[in-house]
Amino acid sequence: MPPRERGGPSRRRRGPGDRMRPRKYTRVNVDEIDYKDLTVLRRFISDRGKVRSRRVTGLSREHQRQLALAVKRAREIALLPYVGER
Repeated sequence: MPPRERGGPSRRRRGPGDRMRPRKYTRVNVDEIDYKDLTVLRRFISDRGKVRSRRVTGLSREHQRQLALAVKRAREIALLPYVGER
C-alpha cells in the first residue's frame, strides 16, 4: 500500500453539519493580562523561568500573546526573574 500523500483525504469523514469550530475558551477569566498581576503570570511560567506553550496553558491565541508580552514587561522592570530558581 503506497504512503498517503500530503493533502490527501483524511481518514475521518465529515458530514455537512460536522464543521471544525475554533475553541473559544480560556483559562484566565480576565479581558487583558496585566504585567503587574504576578499571581496570574507565575501560573504560566515553568520552574526554569520559561513561558509555557499554548498547548500546555490552554490559553487562546490572543491571551497567549498578551501573556508573553506581559512576562517580558515584568522581567524588564524586575518584577519577574529571567531565569528560574535552582
